[in-house]
Amino acid sequence: MSQAVLDRPAADVPTPPPARKRNRKIGRRGKLASIPLLAVVAFLVLVPAGFVLLAAFSESVPRPGSISFDLTLRNVDVLLEAGVLGATGNSLVIAVSATFLALCIGGFLAFITARTNVRCKGFVFLIGLMPMFLPSYVGALAWSILGSPGAGLINVGTRDLGMGSPVNMYSVEGVVMVFAMYYAPYAFLLIHASMSMMNPDLEDASNVHGASTWRTIRSVTAPLALPAIMGSGLLMFILILENFPVAQVLATPGQIDTLPTFIYRLMNTSPSRGNEASVIAIVLVAAVIAITVVQRKVLAKRSFTTVSGKGVKARTLDLGKLRTPALLLALVYFVLAIVLPLLALFLSAIRSSPYMQSFSSLAEPGALDITSFSDVLTSDVFHTAATNSVLVSIMAAAGGTVLAFLVGYTVYRTSSYARGLLEALSMVPLAIPAIVLGIGLLWTWLVMPVPVYGTLWVLIIGFVAVQMPQGFRGIAAAIQSTDRDLEDSAVLLGARRSRAISFVTLPLLRVAVSSTFLMLLMLSMRELTVPLFLYTTDTRILSIAIYDQFENGGALREASALALVYCAIMFLLSYLPRRIGAKSGVGHA
Repeated sequence: MSQAVLDRPAADVPTPPPARKRNRKIGRRGKLASIPLLAVVAFLVLVPAGFVLLAAFSESVPRPGSISFDLTLRNVDVLLEAGVLGATGNSLVIAVSATFLALCIGGFLAFITARTNVRCKGFVFLIGLMPMFLPSYVGALAWSILGSPGAGLINVGTRDLGMGSPVNMYSVEGVVMVFAMYYAPYAFLLIHASMSMMNPDLEDASNVHGASTWRTIRSVTAPLALPAIMGSGLLMFILILENFPVAQVLATPGQIDTLPTFIYRLMNTSPSRGNEASVIAIVLVAAVIAITVVQRKVLAKRSFTTVSGKGVKARTLDLGKLRTPALLLALVYFVLAIVLPLLALFLSAIRSSPYMQSFSSLAEPGALDITSFSDVLTSDVFHTAATNSVLVSIMAAAGGTVLAFLVGYTVYRTSSYARGLLEALSMVPLAIPAIVLGIGLLWTWLVMPVPVYGTLWVLIIGFVAVQMPQGFRGIAAAIQSTDRDLEDSAVLLGARRSRAISFVTLPLLRVAVSSTFLMLLMLSMRELTVPLFLYTTDTRILSIAIYDQFENGGALREASALALVYCAIMFLLSYLPRRIGAKSGVGHA
């Protein structure tokens, strides 16, 4: 070493950047990152669940100003009733069958839009989303109009042709069909986001080693999408298992009991058996937490990283002669899930009489009347409900997406304490039947010394709490598929962690974030059960207005017209986030 270098003053010697010190600080902060999130999620979830838990082992249900701590185990006896065992069996059969069918539908649409040259790709992408514009409750009502054994429109048409009445939607098969059609968009959104970010190098390596295209799909593409497949499958299974409106509309008339309808009957008997209903809800909580733990262990055994520092553009597969058949299959789903139900609602809205023995009666004078639409659009109830629905849905979707990203990032990108507990708490609302959770939320915000009950804020908070699992699963699958080295490289080059997340991680996840926002927006617009316990006259939303009119048999025309306007509003609300998704690479033709 030269003497000049040895004689250089110490102040002139450049010092290395304090990367290690910064990383240590990041590590300490990262371990504590889950604490405030854990407090927020616990308050949103555990306080309402705590009231439900208390009711399950109390002599009476909690009431404002009168919370009973007289504990008992007698409520557990309800689990041995024959009705509970039968309802449990029916619920499991329906949930498993409908989840499998919904995964097939949603996975097929996601694959052909994200990875193939199917004809009219942009329209097929829209087909995958459109059932979200038609809430499952409205879809069930439309299919009850179409397929009721006696007066269903399909059966009326077949009787006109001398073919009898072949369709019965008041059956297990009918319930499964409706559930699968209207929950398939969840699988479509989550699987599409995963497949659109998939690194083509892995598939190219398979082809180089002699694998055919379809073998590559089976052995490489599908396994890499496993987090999204399992996440959406778990999500749909539990949502279907606890869904009350569809079961009430289609299963109850066919004398088919499910757990939600059984709970509803317990809570509406005189005197109310809300304590026993809470016992059933607690059992569902334990079951879903166990399923979530098993799923996490399965996914932890393998790596699903598919996005790296290289430019990523998923490879497009040539379907060849299958381009047209794939489009036709998508169109069949479109007709069953959208076209036929909307036509049924439209015909119900313009018929002067709710009863029809033959389609020939529509040609009689005065049989058709379109004034129901003008009556709905000019009513004060519609104006108030529509404004409330739009405000609540946008704010709940924005808040839910932010919370989902923070929770997902903390669970999968940090070494924070209690990450597993945070993930488990985020999934708890799926396990509590919405009808029971709605009551828990009601008790919570009546008791809390915060003046939000009777305002739109209580609906927003309730929606964020109830939809937390959906948002978390939507973000988590994308985070697991994105290499964290890209973000860490930005930090090593001097960027703060928050800046690295904003300019590296979030842009990589833009498809998943926009898809999650869209999903939460649609879920908020279509939510029915929870608002039943939280709304007031001033905070009525569209789903409640439709429910009230459908329950009143004399207002079937107005209810059908309002349902059609409702679906149109949902479609318009989805346009902006859909365009954002398209600019990010989703749904390009």
